[in-house]
Amino acid sequence: MNKYRSKLLIAMQLCSITLLTLFFAASANAQMIATEKTTITVPPVPDDVKVETGNEAFLVGHGVGTQNYSCQPCDPTKPNCPNGVVFTLFTPQATLFNDQGEQLITHFFSLNPFEPGVIRVTWESSRDTSTIWAKATGSSTDSHFVNLGAVAWLRLQVVGALAGPTGGDKLVKTTFVQRLNTVGGLAPSTGCSSSADLGNKAFVPYTADYFFYKAADGSN
Repeated sequence: MNKYRSKLLIAMQLCSITLLTLFFAASANAQMIATEKTTITVPPVPDDVKVETGNEAFLVGHGVGTQNYSCQPCDPTKPNCPNGVVFTLFTPQATLFNDQGEQLITHFFSLNPFEPGVIRVTWESSRDTSTIWAKATGSSTDSHFVNLGAVAWLRLQVVGALAGPTGGDKLVKTTFVQRLNTVGGLAPSTGCSSSADLGNKAFVPYTADYFFYKAADGSN
């Protein structure tokens, strides 16, 4: 009798463990689904950087990094080039994080494989290495939105996308990216005033929020 009672107790314990495991797995799955369906709230933006109707924000990353400049020759007959040299952006270098501080994406310039020889602004997923390339189609320095001393707010349209080597496609569906809520990042006012300064580099800290959009109907 004791032997059967022991077996029954063991079976009941195993059943309880199985039920608890299933409960926690279901809870985790429900939490993941809820997270995926979280609504992205985009702040008010100037008309110049609004994304066209038919697209919806599906991801936001909080960027921290530098805007990197090099002192280069420029046409002195053009605005902002009185001395024939000017700080020119050669790449941003930033990491994007989610609200929990987890790394999402890296951000830089690179060659777009869909436009041979053309360098574009680039975002690469830190999780599955899916990558997108985009070109700026709108810019604003409207003081009603953009902080003093901050780089412009931008709208960028995706012109190339690749899945990661194992098929990861987190960013592949992206149609537009907005750079908003910028702080810092402008080229310095000193260090590039004559030909003697050619080649000088400046790495200027900045932060920004990047909003990623996809087609509202799920198509790309």
